[in-house]
Formats: sequence, C-alpha cells, structure tokens
Amino acid sequence: MSEPPIKKKILHAGSEKVDFKPGCKLAFHFITKLTDEDGTVLDDSRKMGKPMELILGKKFKLEVWETVVQLMSLHEVSSFTVDKSLVLSYPFVAKALRDMGKPPDAKRHHCCGVTLQNEGLGYEDLNKLVKNPADLEFIIELLKVEAPDEYKKESWQMSEQEKLDHIPKLREEGNSFYREGKYKEACESYTLALGFIEQLMLKEKPHDTEWLELQEFKMPLLLNLSQCKLKQGEYYPVIEHCSTVLSVHPENEKALFRRAKAHMGAWNPTEARSDFEKLVKLNSKLEKSVSQELKILEDMIRQRNNEDRAKLAGKMFNV
Repeated sequence: MSEPPIKKKILHAGSEKVDFKPGCKLAFHFITKLTDEDGTVLDDSRKMGKPMELILGKKFKLEVWETVVQLMSLHEVSSFTVDKSLVLSYPFVAKALRDMGKPPDAKRHHCCGVTLQNEGLGYEDLNKLVKNPADLEFIIELLKVEAPDEYKKESWQMSEQEKLDHIPKLREEGNSFYREGKYKEACESYTLALGFIEQLMLKEKPHDTEWLELQEFKMPLLLNLSQCKLKQGEYYPVIEHCSTVLSVHPENEKALFRRAKAHMGAWNPTEARSDFEKLVKLNSKLEKSVSQELKILEDMIRQRNNEDRAKLAGKMFNV
C-alpha cells in the first residue's frame, strides 16, 4: 500500500473547530523543514517578522497550504509531511517571501527560464530544491480565521458589485475623517473610492449609460478630495481635480471656488481672478465672499510687487 501524499501529526490541539469557506482569510505561522536526518530548517515565518496570510479559493501558488490548513482547528499546531510532487512550487514561493524582507535594490526580481538557468533563485538551498525535489515538512500554527464579511478586502479580492457597494461607504468614511480634521486619512478613503470607479469605468463603453452614471459618482468624490488637498496646501492636485469636474459641469460653484483658491496658493493670480469672476456671474449671492477673496488676492499682488521692487533696487545698488 502506497504512502499518503500528506501525513499529519498534531503537536498541540486546537481550541475550536473552524467552518472554512471560500473567501476566508487565514493567518498562520509556519516552519519549513527538509525530511533529512538533521531536520534542516529552510524557512521560519517568525524570523521573517510576520505570519503568512492567504485567502481560500484564490489559487495560492502553493496549493497544498490551502489543503492542510483546512485540516486544522483554530490555534492548533500540527506537522504535515508532504510528498515532493505537491511542493514543486515551494522554492519560488519561498524566494518571494524571503525577498519581501529585503530592501528594493537587493531583490532579484526575474525568474524567467534563462535567468533561472544561469543565476538560480539567489538562494543556494532553494536552488538545490529546484534541481532535486524533496519531501518537505511544514509545522503550522493556525492563528486566525476571518470569514469573508469580517475583514477589509483588498481591491483585487472584490467583485464589481462589491466595489460598487463599497464606494458610498468609503465616501462616508472620508467625510468622517474630514470632520475630525484627519485630512490625510480622508484623502486615502476618497482616492480608494475613485480608484474603484476608474476600474469599473474601464469595463464600460465610454459615454454609455453605465459609464456616465459612474462618471457622476466621481464628481462629489473629486470635490471632497480637492477640499482635503486644499487644506493640506497641495494646490496643483486641487486645480487638476476641480478642472475635471468643470469639464463635465462647467457651472459647478464648489469646483470654481476651490480652483480659484488653489490658483491663489499656486500663485496664478490671473487664473484665480478669472475663476472668482465666473463664480459671481453664476451666483450673485456670493459677491460678498468673493469680494473678500479678491481683496486678499489684490493684497497678495501688491505685496509681491513691493518685494520684487525691493529686490530690483537691491540689485541696482549692488552693481
């Protein structure tokens, strides 16, 4: 009778049974050993500094890990001896994990056939394993299991509908950060929501109904992002985002006002005055507040002119 390809030995019993489902997020520590007399250790996730994480059903490169963790209870520690036929991809997975802990200029990115033949993987123990596949032992401790609705998904894990449903949540999250004065965090929420919209728009034909609906979703997010950037003194992104809104809605008052303020900050006084004047023509009720801004602009121009004259005079006397 042939040996089973996976042999399990429980080293420490778990605390509770787990209902594994596709989409569950798992975190676990692992030690990888050769099955030689010395039990040579190849890798240890604790020494790498963080647990391994994977999403069930997302076709992880080392499929056997998905298989064995589903044979475990939460907080269980077990040893799995796995036939070499099931761990042929391990050297490549191990290389990626080891490289993650290196500075960017020390990483060796290419694993094409020519590079592999000439240079190997950059790790002698992994090169040997590629040339001479061997059974491996994995000692695994299952630390955490999260159901699909219990963790924040990365964008690549989301379906189109999930992304669409998540956009209003991200907008509200950004609004909440803004109210708390956390402008950097607000920017991150708005930017992520805009990224989802851009991804969804790429799947639609430009100017079709669905594409136009998604474009409208962008407008308030661009305005909110512009306001955050304005608070942070990042004027050119404000000009860019507000110009995008105005290309779709030329009479949007918020976009005109924020772009005018950004032009002031970036010292584009002609463009700032032009936007303020357009704003008053659109809404005469804003004349008082716009007049105040124009007065500030005129004071800035006067001060700048005085500084320029002083510099010019200084140069003349120094000749």
